[in-house]
Amino acid sequence: MKFIFDSDSWQEIYGSIRKNKVRTGITIIGVLWGIFLLVVLLGAARGMENGFKKLFGDFATNSVFVWTQSTDTPFKGFQKGRTFRLKEADIEVLKREFEGEIKLLAPRNQTNNLITHDFKSGNFQVCGDYPVLDQIQKKKLIYGRFINENDMLTTAKVTVISEDMYIQLFDKGIYPIGAYIKINNINYKVVGVYERSNNIDLDGDSAYIPFSTFKKVYNTANNIDWMVITAEEGINIEQMEKDVILTLKNLHKVHPEDKRAFGSFNLGTQISKLTGFLTGMQFLTWFVGIATLIAGVFAIGNILLITVKERTKEIGIRRAIGATPRSIRQQIILESVFLTTIAGMLGIIFGSAILFFIDTAFGQGPDAALVNPTVNIPIIIIAFATLVVLGTLIGLIPAHMATIVKPIEALREE
Repeated sequence: MKFIFDSDSWQEIYGSIRKNKVRTGITIIGVLWGIFLLVVLLGAARGMENGFKKLFGDFATNSVFVWTQSTDTPFKGFQKGRTFRLKEADIEVLKREFEGEIKLLAPRNQTNNLITHDFKSGNFQVCGDYPVLDQIQKKKLIYGRFINENDMLTTAKVTVISEDMYIQLFDKGIYPIGAYIKINNINYKVVGVYERSNNIDLDGDSAYIPFSTFKKVYNTANNIDWMVITAEEGINIEQMEKDVILTLKNLHKVHPEDKRAFGSFNLGTQISKLTGFLTGMQFLTWFVGIATLIAGVFAIGNILLITVKERTKEIGIRRAIGATPRSIRQQIILESVFLTTIAGMLGIIFGSAILFFIDTAFGQGPDAALVNPTVNIPIIIIAFATLVVLGTLIGLIPAHMATIVKPIEALREE
């Protein structure tokens, strides 16, 4: 290790670099570009992943939505084109049949109504929901609370409204909790106001009322418009979707091969596609970054081979006056490690600066596509350590070439 702190070694390295400024600069840029590209691409991939996570927010992503349409196959005396509705009894059957697989199940009824408060009004969606909805898509409440089980049991005329509805219906500065608004000319007490969401949202601006209240007010009997089902962790949501729909077909006397009777949207499948895309992108990022890094390191090896060739006579003189092969080998390797270290540090610095610029320019605001594009410090350390190791290994080649030069032949070299 003494040769690392030997001033003569560093003077020789400085002299070599000074003689070949352009060549050394190009070499450093080659390695710098490799680690720079790796840092920027990994950061961009992380930013995109964070953007997707922000988009989905607190939504239970392992979910499937199911609703009815119309049949396209005659079955058990029913004609093609029959319409039908999901029933509350279906909920109990599904919970029983898929015990241990279904984590959450939320039925939903909805309609559009005129909502008024004093002299202000607007047309909004009104949703009859169970309290469990707040676990599937967590609402960030500005004021008050969400619908609870007591509201369901007492068929309470209470509602939770959106932030935009609050702004549209109430005067500025008015506290909404406890106030009454009219939905379809019926008074409902406001118990909560939720924040507008920039993530995936089922409903946009909606007034939530208890499912039992909706059923009573709108006389929906035991009908359900649609339901959302969330699977337990580890359950294949695609298979669950197929099994749930097959069970519902049996309950509603629909042909097992009928493709149109039930509509569904599998959020878990869409998430898997996005996850697969991100995984592929990260793999491509590592491949491109490492390939560029290796190419840069090989460039250093080639430059040092040329340097050894140019310094053949100098090496011969040093061998003739007593320099050992080991000292010459160490000198060449040290130069290789020095160049890769400098290039790696500059690449990390420039890459970090670009990620900071991207985050400042494009990573802020609700519609940001790249959110907090960063690279984990352990990854940076591993990449840098790998670069130094490669620089050491690649330096062995010109170092070996330098040590096999015979002093007499070197001195004859013109």
